[in-house]
Amino acid sequence: MATVVDRPTEISLPSRVRAHAADYVGLTKPRIIELLLVTTLPVMMLAAKGFPGLEVLVATLVGGTLAAGAANALNCYVDRDIDAVMRRTARRPLVRSVIPPRNALIFGLALGALSVVGLWLMTNLLSALLALGAIAFYVLIYTMLLKRRTSSNIVWGGAAGCMPVLIGWSAVTGSLSWTPVVLFAVVFLWTPPHFWALAMQFRSDYAAANVPMLPVVATPEFVAGRIVAYTWAMVAASIVLWPVAHTTALYPAVAVVLGALFLRETYALRARVHAGEPAHPTRVFHRSIHYLSLLFLAVAVDALLQHWH
Repeated sequence: MATVVDRPTEISLPSRVRAHAADYVGLTKPRIIELLLVTTLPVMMLAAKGFPGLEVLVATLVGGTLAAGAANALNCYVDRDIDAVMRRTARRPLVRSVIPPRNALIFGLALGALSVVGLWLMTNLLSALLALGAIAFYVLIYTMLLKRRTSSNIVWGGAAGCMPVLIGWSAVTGSLSWTPVVLFAVVFLWTPPHFWALAMQFRSDYAAANVPMLPVVATPEFVAGRIVAYTWAMVAASIVLWPVAHTTALYPAVAVVLGALFLRETYALRARVHAGEPAHPTRVFHRSIHYLSLLFLAVAVDALLQHWH
């Protein structure tokens, strides 16, 4: 009887193309981009007191997506040595060697150029310059300068993640004002509690990679205290938007409730740490995403209410 030999299943060309495209998309860290877009659209609605024009809306969201993707791809290029050490990032395309580093660098630069030129042509020069500044700050200041040198890396480096607020506002109005600055401050103060909670969970990863995230160089008690302090400052900044942007009563009511719920979660984290119990910092991490998403949803709804009245 003839022996049947199993042959390796050949992967079709369309499947290979899709897989390769997915690897390049992976360089852009799409889950992070989603969170950035959550802040962009509501700010544009607040600036327009309703829905902005379709053309400027699409141009800003596409341009912002490309800018964030460029920054993240370049971050993957620079941090590929760190990513190879950390379990959390071990599946990224450059670590798996499915994309050559040179290709990732070219890809990131191309996305950045497309975003800046696109925003300039479709919105205005200010929005384009803000996008360029965000990319440069994230790659040059945070990734290359701060991340490996100081425990304050995410405090200052997080400023790049606040730029979509300014870009969205300037795309609609062609200028900046105190309203987007206040929302910039909210996201700026939100970033450390959000990221420190994640870094507490993956402390051993950052320690193995010699990245001095605060949870690596400070005690859990100190980190938990800082998370509480920054959360208080963030909640205060969120309420300042009420008089500055002349919102309806809906926004401050939602801001207070969301802030109280988030503060309760951060105090619970601190209590667990002081009691020597498992910290479960990912609870704060996930609650921070819910907080930011719902707060900016309130901004969008408030803008519609102002438009209808």
